[in-house]
Amino acid sequence: MKQLQRLLPFLSLIILFVALAVASPHFLTNTNLSSVVRQTAVINIMALGMTIIIISGGIDLSVGAILGMGGLLGTMAMERGYSIPMGIAIGIGAGLLCGLLNGTLITRLKIAPFIVTLGTLGIFRGLTLIVSKGLPVHKVPEGFSFLGEGTVLKIPFVLWLLVACAFAMHFTLEHTRLGRYAFAIGSNSAAAVYAGIPVAFHTTAVYAIGGMLTGLAGMIEASRLMTGQPTAGQGYELQAIAAVVIGGGSLHGGEGSVVGTLIGAFIMGLLSNGSDLLGVSNYVQQVVIGVVIILAVTVDELRKRRAV
Repeated sequence: MKQLQRLLPFLSLIILFVALAVASPHFLTNTNLSSVVRQTAVINIMALGMTIIIISGGIDLSVGAILGMGGLLGTMAMERGYSIPMGIAIGIGAGLLCGLLNGTLITRLKIAPFIVTLGTLGIFRGLTLIVSKGLPVHKVPEGFSFLGEGTVLKIPFVLWLLVACAFAMHFTLEHTRLGRYAFAIGSNSAAAVYAGIPVAFHTTAVYAIGGMLTGLAGMIEASRLMTGQPTAGQGYELQAIAAVVIGGGSLHGGEGSVVGTLIGAFIMGLLSNGSDLLGVSNYVQQVVIGVVIILAVTVDELRKRRAV
Protein backbone atom coordinates (compact mmCIF):
# COMPACT_ATOMS: atom_id res chain seq x y z
CA MET A 1 0.00 0.00 0.00
CA LYS A 2 2.83 2.39 0.92
CA GLN A 3 4.62 1.64 -2.36
CA LEU A 4 1.42 2.37 -4.29
CA GLN A 5 1.11 5.74 -2.57
CA ARG A 6 4.69 6.61 -3.52
CA LEU A 7 4.09 5.59 -7.14
CA LEU A 8 0.73 7.41 -7.38
CA PRO A 9 2.19 10.79 -8.52
CA PHE A 10 4.34 9.05 -11.17
CA LEU A 11 1.40 6.97 -12.41
CA SER A 12 -0.77 10.11 -12.51
CA LEU A 13 1.88 11.87 -14.62
CA ILE A 14 2.00 8.97 -17.11
CA ILE A 15 -1.79 8.77 -17.37
CA LEU A 16 -2.07 12.53 -17.88
CA PHE A 17 0.68 12.47 -20.53
CA VAL A 18 -1.00 9.65 -22.48
CA ALA A 19 -4.44 11.25 -22.17
CA LEU A 20 -3.19 14.57 -23.57
CA ALA A 21 -1.33 12.81 -26.38
CA VAL A 22 -4.60 11.15 -27.41
CA ALA A 23 -6.77 14.24 -26.88
CA SER A 24 -4.63 16.71 -28.87
CA PRO A 25 -2.57 16.08 -32.04
CA HIS A 26 -0.41 19.11 -31.15
CA PHE A 27 0.70 17.81 -27.76
CA LEU A 28 3.60 15.58 -28.87
CA THR A 29 5.16 18.12 -31.23
CA ASN A 30 8.72 19.25 -30.46
CA THR A 31 7.58 22.85 -30.24
CA ASN A 32 4.91 22.10 -27.65
CA LEU A 33 7.04 19.78 -25.51
CA SER A 34 9.86 22.33 -25.52
CA SER A 35 7.35 24.97 -24.47
CA VAL A 36 6.14 22.76 -21.59
CA VAL A 37 9.72 22.33 -20.34
CA ARG A 38 10.42 26.07 -20.48
CA GLN A 39 7.13 27.04 -18.84
CA THR A 40 7.43 24.40 -16.12
CA ALA A 41 11.08 25.18 -15.30
CA VAL A 42 10.16 28.35 -13.39
CA ILE A 43 7.65 26.57 -11.13
CA ASN A 44 9.95 23.55 -10.85
CA ILE A 45 12.89 25.58 -9.55
CA MET A 46 10.65 27.50 -7.14
CA ALA A 47 9.14 24.21 -5.97
CA LEU A 48 12.60 22.76 -5.24
CA GLY A 49 13.14 25.56 -2.76
CA MET A 50 9.64 25.07 -1.37
CA THR A 51 10.42 21.36 -0.90
CA ILE A 52 13.10 21.87 1.74
CA ILE A 53 10.97 24.56 3.41
CA ILE A 54 7.93 22.26 3.69
CA ILE A 55 10.12 19.32 4.79
CA SER A 56 11.33 21.50 7.68
CA GLY A 57 7.73 22.11 8.71
CA GLY A 58 7.43 25.59 7.23
CA ILE A 59 5.73 27.26 4.29
CA ASP A 60 6.50 30.35 2.21
CA LEU A 61 3.59 32.31 0.76
CA SER A 62 5.88 35.12 -0.41
CA VAL A 63 7.71 33.24 -3.19
CA GLY A 64 5.61 34.82 -5.95
CA ALA A 65 6.52 38.29 -4.71
CA ILE A 66 10.17 37.27 -4.30
CA LEU A 67 10.19 36.07 -7.91
CA GLY A 68 8.85 39.44 -9.06
CA MET A 69 11.39 41.38 -7.00
CA GLY A 70 14.34 39.25 -8.14
CA GLY A 71 13.38 39.52 -11.80
CA LEU A 72 12.83 43.27 -11.58
CA LEU A 73 16.06 44.12 -9.71
CA GLY A 74 18.13 41.89 -11.97
CA THR A 75 16.78 43.46 -15.15
CA MET A 76 17.08 46.98 -13.68
CA ALA A 77 20.76 46.29 -13.04
CA MET A 78 21.24 45.23 -16.67
CA GLU A 79 19.33 48.28 -17.88
CA ARG A 80 21.80 50.45 -15.99
CA GLY A 81 24.81 48.88 -17.67
CA TYR A 82 25.72 45.89 -15.53
CA SER A 83 26.69 42.68 -17.34
CA ILE A 84 24.23 39.84 -17.84
CA PRO A 85 25.95 37.53 -15.29
CA MET A 86 26.01 40.39 -12.76
CA GLY A 87 22.31 41.10 -13.36
CA ILE A 88 21.45 37.44 -12.85
CA ALA A 89 23.56 37.37 -9.68
CA ILE A 90 21.74 40.44 -8.36
CA GLY A 91 18.36 38.80 -9.01
CA ILE A 92 19.45 35.62 -7.22
CA GLY A 93 20.98 37.67 -4.40
CA ALA A 94 17.73 39.61 -3.94
CA GLY A 95 15.86 36.32 -3.55
CA LEU A 96 18.46 35.09 -1.07
CA LEU A 97 18.09 38.21 1.08
CA CYS A 98 14.29 37.97 1.01
CA GLY A 99 14.44 34.34 2.12
CA LEU A 100 16.96 35.26 4.81
CA LEU A 101 14.59 37.93 6.10
CA ASN A 102 11.70 35.45 6.18
CA GLY A 103 13.76 32.91 8.13
CA THR A 104 15.07 35.53 10.56
CA LEU A 105 11.59 36.89 11.31
CA ILE A 106 10.20 33.39 11.83
CA THR A 107 12.95 32.29 14.20
CA ARG A 108 13.53 35.54 16.09
CA LEU A 109 9.91 36.61 16.51
CA LYS A 110 8.71 33.00 16.88
CA ILE A 111 5.70 33.68 14.67
CA ALA A 112 4.10 31.01 12.48
CA PRO A 113 5.65 30.88 8.97
CA PHE A 114 2.20 31.23 7.43
CA ILE A 115 1.69 34.63 9.10
CA VAL A 116 5.22 35.93 8.51
CA THR A 117 5.33 35.02 4.82
CA LEU A 118 1.79 36.29 4.29
CA GLY A 119 3.01 39.63 5.60
CA THR A 120 6.24 39.66 3.62
CA LEU A 121 4.28 38.75 0.48
CA GLY A 122 2.68 42.20 0.71
CA ILE A 123 5.93 43.88 1.74
CA PHE A 124 8.04 42.44 -1.09
CA ARG A 125 5.37 43.08 -3.72
CA GLY A 126 4.83 46.62 -2.47
CA LEU A 127 8.56 47.40 -2.45
CA THR A 128 8.88 46.02 -5.99
CA LEU A 129 6.08 48.29 -7.19
CA ILE A 130 7.59 51.28 -5.34
CA VAL A 131 11.06 50.75 -6.84
CA SER A 132 9.68 50.26 -10.35
CA LYS A 133 6.88 52.84 -9.95
CA GLY A 134 4.64 50.11 -11.30
CA LEU A 135 6.40 50.13 -14.68
CA PRO A 136 8.17 47.16 -16.32
CA VAL A 137 11.83 47.16 -17.37
CA HIS A 138 12.20 46.73 -21.14
CA LYS A 139 15.79 47.69 -21.97
CA VAL A 140 17.61 44.40 -21.38
CA PRO A 141 20.46 42.94 -23.49
CA GLU A 142 19.46 40.55 -26.28
CA GLY A 143 21.85 37.92 -24.95
CA PHE A 144 19.79 37.68 -21.75
CA SER A 145 17.15 35.68 -23.66
CA PHE A 146 19.49 32.66 -23.70
CA LEU A 147 18.77 31.95 -20.03
CA GLY A 148 15.10 31.23 -20.67
CA GLU A 149 14.97 30.46 -24.40
CA GLY A 150 18.43 29.16 -25.37
CA THR A 151 19.35 25.56 -26.18
CA VAL A 152 22.44 23.42 -25.54
CA LEU A 153 22.83 20.23 -27.62
CA LYS A 154 19.28 20.84 -28.91
CA ILE A 155 17.94 20.67 -25.35
CA PRO A 156 16.46 23.77 -23.65
CA PHE A 157 19.11 25.38 -21.44
CA VAL A 158 16.59 25.74 -18.61
CA LEU A 159 16.25 21.94 -18.52
CA TRP A 160 20.00 21.59 -17.92
CA LEU A 161 19.68 24.26 -15.23
CA LEU A 162 16.72 22.48 -13.64
CA VAL A 163 18.58 19.16 -13.58
CA ALA A 164 21.58 20.83 -11.93
CA CYS A 165 19.36 22.45 -9.27
CA ALA A 166 17.52 19.15 -8.69
CA PHE A 167 20.77 17.23 -8.19
CA ALA A 168 22.06 19.92 -5.82
CA MET A 169 18.85 19.86 -3.77
CA HIS A 170 18.77 16.04 -3.71
CA PHE A 171 22.37 15.98 -2.48
CA THR A 172 21.55 18.60 0.16
CA LEU A 173 18.57 16.63 1.47
CA GLU A 174 20.17 13.20 1.42
CA HIS A 175 23.86 13.77 2.11
CA THR A 176 24.30 16.93 4.19
CA ARG A 177 23.71 17.91 7.79
CA LEU A 178 21.30 20.64 6.68
CA GLY A 179 19.12 18.08 4.88
CA ARG A 180 19.06 15.66 7.83
CA TYR A 181 18.29 18.50 10.22
CA ALA A 182 15.48 19.78 7.95
CA PHE A 183 13.76 16.38 8.17
CA ALA A 184 14.32 16.25 11.92
CA ILE A 185 12.96 19.77 12.51
CA GLY A 186 9.91 19.07 10.35
CA SER A 187 9.19 15.77 12.08
CA ASN A 188 9.41 17.17 15.60
CA SER A 189 10.95 20.57 16.22
CA ALA A 190 10.85 20.20 20.03
CA ALA A 191 12.71 16.91 19.86
CA ALA A 192 15.21 18.53 17.48
CA VAL A 193 15.94 21.22 20.08
CA TYR A 194 16.47 18.62 22.81
CA ALA A 195 18.76 16.70 20.44
CA GLY A 196 21.01 19.76 20.26
CA ILE A 197 20.16 20.77 16.69
CA PRO A 198 20.56 24.55 16.07
CA VAL A 199 16.96 24.85 14.91
CA ALA A 200 16.92 28.63 14.39
CA PHE A 201 20.09 28.64 12.27
CA HIS A 202 19.02 25.77 10.02
CA THR A 203 15.46 27.06 9.67
CA THR A 204 16.84 30.41 8.51
CA ALA A 205 19.19 28.63 6.09
CA VAL A 206 16.28 26.67 4.62
CA TYR A 207 14.32 29.85 3.86
CA ALA A 208 17.43 31.50 2.43
CA ILE A 209 17.91 28.58 0.01
CA GLY A 210 14.25 28.76 -0.98
CA GLY A 211 14.58 32.48 -1.64
CA MET A 212 17.77 32.02 -3.66
CA LEU A 213 16.14 29.44 -5.96
CA THR A 214 13.10 31.69 -6.32
CA GLY A 215 15.39 34.56 -7.33
CA LEU A 216 16.87 32.32 -10.03
CA ALA A 217 13.35 31.42 -11.17
CA GLY A 218 12.58 35.14 -11.34
CA MET A 219 15.51 35.73 -13.68
CA ILE A 220 14.41 32.84 -15.91
CA GLU A 221 10.90 34.28 -16.05
CA ALA A 222 12.30 37.73 -16.93
CA SER A 223 14.48 36.14 -19.61
CA ARG A 224 11.52 34.36 -21.18
CA LEU A 225 9.53 37.61 -21.26
CA MET A 226 12.60 39.77 -22.00
CA THR A 227 11.25 42.26 -19.51
CA GLY A 228 11.25 42.79 -15.75
CA GLN A 229 7.62 42.79 -14.64
CA PRO A 230 6.93 44.09 -11.11
CA THR A 231 3.73 42.01 -11.05
CA ALA A 232 5.42 38.77 -12.18
CA GLY A 233 4.83 35.67 -10.09
CA GLN A 234 1.33 36.44 -8.85
CA GLY A 235 -0.27 33.16 -7.81
CA TYR A 236 2.94 31.18 -8.32
CA GLU A 237 3.14 30.39 -4.60
CA LEU A 238 0.01 28.25 -4.97
CA GLN A 239 1.55 26.27 -7.83
CA ALA A 240 4.86 25.76 -6.01
CA ILE A 241 3.11 24.48 -2.88
CA ALA A 242 0.83 22.30 -5.00
CA ALA A 243 3.82 20.73 -6.78
CA VAL A 244 5.37 19.70 -3.45
CA VAL A 245 2.11 18.36 -2.02
CA ILE A 246 1.15 16.47 -5.19
CA GLY A 247 4.64 14.94 -5.19
CA GLY A 248 4.16 13.44 -1.74
CA GLY A 249 5.35 16.26 0.52
CA SER A 250 3.44 16.71 3.77
CA LEU A 251 2.31 20.09 5.03
CA HIS A 252 2.94 18.73 8.53
CA GLY A 253 6.64 18.58 7.69
CA GLY A 254 9.18 15.78 7.77
CA GLU A 255 8.29 14.34 4.36
CA GLY A 256 9.10 15.21 0.76
CA SER A 257 11.51 14.45 -2.05
CA VAL A 258 13.07 16.12 -5.07
CA VAL A 259 11.76 13.50 -7.50
CA GLY A 260 8.24 13.81 -6.10
CA THR A 261 8.33 17.59 -6.41
CA LEU A 262 9.54 17.43 -10.01
CA ILE A 263 6.72 15.03 -10.87
CA GLY A 264 4.20 17.26 -9.11
CA ALA A 265 5.42 20.34 -10.98
CA PHE A 266 5.28 18.56 -14.33
CA ILE A 267 1.72 17.41 -13.55
CA MET A 268 0.82 21.06 -12.95
CA GLY A 269 2.60 22.06 -16.18
CA LEU A 270 0.83 19.40 -18.24
CA LEU A 271 -2.54 20.36 -16.78
CA SER A 272 -1.94 23.97 -17.79
CA ASN A 273 -0.58 23.10 -21.25
CA GLY A 274 -3.32 20.55 -21.92
CA SER A 275 -5.98 23.05 -20.89
CA ASP A 276 -4.56 25.59 -23.34
CA LEU A 277 -4.45 23.04 -26.18
CA LEU A 278 -8.01 21.93 -25.50
CA GLY A 279 -9.33 25.48 -25.15
CA VAL A 280 -10.11 25.26 -21.44
CA SER A 281 -10.46 28.62 -19.68
CA ASN A 282 -7.73 29.87 -17.32
CA TYR A 283 -10.43 30.28 -14.70
CA VAL A 284 -11.21 26.57 -14.89
CA GLN A 285 -7.49 25.82 -14.55
CA GLN A 286 -7.43 27.64 -11.22
CA VAL A 287 -10.38 25.56 -10.02
CA VAL A 288 -8.59 22.37 -11.08
CA ILE A 289 -5.41 23.37 -9.23
CA GLY A 290 -7.41 24.04 -6.07
CA VAL A 291 -9.20 20.69 -6.30
CA VAL A 292 -5.92 18.84 -6.90
CA ILE A 293 -4.35 20.45 -3.80
CA ILE A 294 -7.32 19.47 -1.61
CA LEU A 295 -7.26 15.90 -2.92
CA ALA A 296 -3.49 15.58 -2.36
CA VAL A 297 -3.73 16.90 1.21
CA THR A 298 -6.74 14.64 1.90
CA VAL A 299 -4.80 11.58 0.76
CA ASP A 300 -1.90 12.60 3.04
CA GLU A 301 -4.23 13.06 6.03
CA LEU A 302 -5.94 9.69 5.49
CA ARG A 303 -2.55 7.99 5.23
CA LYS A 304 -1.39 9.54 8.51
CA ARG A 305 -4.59 8.53 10.32
CA ARG A 306 -4.19 4.94 9.19
CA ALA A 307 -0.59 4.95 10.34
CA VAL A 308 -1.74 6.03 13.81
